[in-house]
Amino acid sequence: MIPETLLSRIKSVYPEHAAAIEAGLQVRRFVTLRVNRLKLSAEDFAQTLTRWRIGFERIAYDGDAFLLRDVREDAVMQMPEYADGALYLQSLSSMLPPLFLAPQMGENILDMTAAPGSKTTQLYALSLGKALITACERDAGRFERLQYNLEKQGATRVNALRTDALQLSDFLRFDKILLDAPCTGTGTIEEGSRVRFSEEYLAKCVKLQKKLIEKSLRLLKTGGTLVYSTCSILPEENEEVVRHAEKLGGKLVPVTAPAGVPQLPAMDGTICVCPNERYEGFFLAKLTK
Repeated sequence: MIPETLLSRIKSVYPEHAAAIEAGLQVRRFVTLRVNRLKLSAEDFAQTLTRWRIGFERIAYDGDAFLLRDVREDAVMQMPEYADGALYLQSLSSMLPPLFLAPQMGENILDMTAAPGSKTTQLYALSLGKALITACERDAGRFERLQYNLEKQGATRVNALRTDALQLSDFLRFDKILLDAPCTGTGTIEEGSRVRFSEEYLAKCVKLQKKLIEKSLRLLKTGGTLVYSTCSILPEENEEVVRHAEKLGGKLVPVTAPAGVPQLPAMDGTICVCPNERYEGFFLAKLTK
């Protein structure tokens, strides 16, 4: 059940899209995953699915991504490829930030709020294990989960730090930074999910998001790339935080959503994904300084 306070806010922000958003937050989404290219090729996995007669769809803009039909996550978890760390269950929306950050060999990259490691391990795989990745997580339990996924996915060269990224030395500099910020999660609601939303919680999230993006700009090399993302569709957590970064010297690098990604109205040059049976609601912006 979507809280009435959230529904009212959605209707005021997206009057022409409110019905589609409400419907998209009450569906059961398809199972989506990515192949860990360090351990398995997408082509080999496609052949395996065909042998098992599991219906699937390849995602045109991401060669590692699959959408599975007529199976649930527990079926994937029983696959030997999953046990070996060759597969990673992940939403299609969540896969977008690493694609736009585009990690390359030798680059010094920071994942500021890394647990459980979905995007960290994706960044590592995209760079074929050749980027120098630092992953921060302050919560002890979530840090254990991050370490587990790094090991399982074979991301052996990631420097995992159990620390608050806000506490990193301002003397550090990174070529690229991923800030997938803690948020209200208003885009991830789906059939049967528990919903936590209040104006107080929203304000708390925005305060932290602004602190984190301020820190990211201090740590980013001049000319470096910052990708800011949330799994929220609320402008306070998205456009408002980007505008805050611009006031501090951040420069927006316009991005365009891949074909087929459903979108909501958003700040020019940013992407706000509309939730549906394939995608979670999501926001992404790319900046430099």
